Amino acid sequence: MPIKHRVQRKSLKTSHTVSSPLGNPQAHQSGVLQKLLQEDPACDYDLIVIGCGSGGLSCAQEAAALGRRVMVLDLVVPSPQGTSWGLGGTCVNVGCIPKKLMHQAALLGQALTDSRKFGWECSQQVKHNWETMTEAIQKHVGSLNRSYQRALREKAVAYVNSYGEFVEHHKIKATNGKGQETYYTAAKFVIATGERPRYLGIQGDKEYCITSDDLFSLPYCPGATLVVGGSSVALECAGFLAGLGLEVTVMVSSQLLQGFDQEMAEKVASSMQQLGVRFLRKFVPVEVQQLEKGSPGKLKVVAKSTEGTEMIEGLYNTVLLAIGRDSCTKKIGLEKIGVKVNEKTGKIPVNDVEQSSVPYVYAVGDVVEGQPELMPVAVQAGRLLARRLFGGRLEKCDYINAPTVVFTPLEYGCCGYAEEKAVEVYRKENLEVRSTTLCSGLSSGQWPAETATPVTRRLSTVNSTIR
Repeated sequence: MPIKHRVQRKSLKTSHTVSSPLGNPQAHQSGVLQKLLQEDPACDYDLIVIGCGSGGLSCAQEAAALGRRVMVLDLVVPSPQGTSWGLGGTCVNVGCIPKKLMHQAALLGQALTDSRKFGWECSQQVKHNWETMTEAIQKHVGSLNRSYQRALREKAVAYVNSYGEFVEHHKIKATNGKGQETYYTAAKFVIATGERPRYLGIQGDKEYCITSDDLFSLPYCPGATLVVGGSSVALECAGFLAGLGLEVTVMVSSQLLQGFDQEMAEKVASSMQQLGVRFLRKFVPVEVQQLEKGSPGKLKVVAKSTEGTEMIEGLYNTVLLAIGRDSCTKKIGLEKIGVKVNEKTGKIPVNDVEQSSVPYVYAVGDVVEGQPELMPVAVQAGRLLARRLFGGRLEKCDYINAPTVVFTPLEYGCCGYAEEKAVEVYRKENLEVRSTTLCSGLSSGQWPAETATPVTRRLSTVNSTIR
């Protein structure tokens, strides 16, 4: 370990522990001062964060700003199609950021079409270039990767591009891409390893299908695409692919947007159908065959009804799987130190301060059981966790009142409980549900009706007598 790094962090740490708590006379009485002064000099670091996604990075940087010795570890295992990426986690590389940019690309295409009705004259047919779009998006993502690296250097956070695995209490093994192993110790750990897309477990899925890990850097236009799944990721990808002019089919086994308000989910589906998206409901793929190689090639998908014995077949250029995600907790040695993990989901149960069953191990982000899988929530949870651990703060993360948006062609935003969840929590007789559909002024007789987008508002409120 570089001696210069160790000396730098020790200096910052001493400054914090001496000056900050003594400025607060209540710190000693509440026990905060004693907590801040607790430190194990035998450990290499005060905090090691495993995973460099949004939650892990925010926690690491905040802890470093509070004067602590911090290390972050991260090594992306390539997807079955060989796709890998840089620092920043899912959101930056294969999630929120590139998704919103592709969504915006689709909206721009629709705006160009609509503009003709408002007097704009296009002398030639507008067409989209997939390669130009993906190149621009990947350049932007690369700039974000570099900005995160600079931020870690500026805050003197040690970044190790290695796979972290617990070998015993307070000790991890870091294995880099060449198989070289190094060992580190820390007083506290934060698990922020996130999730990766799930596969179907059928013939041909990993060989011929792609996921959101691959789509945003795909070097060729996917052509006619089958999107498997009804999640927000599935519908968002289906939406912008259709908006870019591709033939898109969505195959879903059960509900669309499970966990969201189902009336709104059906409105989203209806708007996508108007764009030409085809829905195959109550079907699941059972086999994927490659008929022709190419970029893209040609695939045959065999699917079975979830309600009977009916079988169907379809031909597509690309099959995109978006059937859910699995937590990355199985191969990081949690069982060696006794951290409890939900065997079914792979998620880590924590208390209201993100603490696992092992007192010195915490978790933030998508690996946490029962909490929303949202980047801003992970950032807030990580930041507040660091402040509680090292800054004497008490504020906890609010996981319920977290707004979110589904970036389908008809964008859907919500906050709080969906109606179905509110009924489960408060009972139907105690709820009042209001629904209003509005249209912009562009739908009046003086403007083309097809340029208007209806807006639906739904509000579920609890009767004041039981609030």
